[in-house]
Amino acid sequence: MPDLDRAPWRKSSRSGAGNACVEIAMLADGRRAIRDSKHRSGPVLMLNPTAWTAFTTRIRIGKFD
Repeated sequence: MPDLDRAPWRKSSRSGAGNACVEIAMLADGRRAIRDSKHRSGPVLMLNPTAWTAFTTRIRIGKFD
C-alpha cells in the first residue's frame, strides 16, 4: 500500500471553496485513490487505470445520477 499521507491529493475545481467533496490522488503506479474530503483519515477507494476509466466514463454519461 502506498503512503497516502504523502500522496498529491486534489479536488475538483468545480467544488469551490467548500469541503464537501471527494479528493483524488494519482499514484505513481497508475492507480487512483479516492477519499471523502470531510474524512481524510477515513477509508480510501483504490482504482486501477481500467477501473478509473470505467468509473469516470459512467459519471460523464450520467449512470450515477
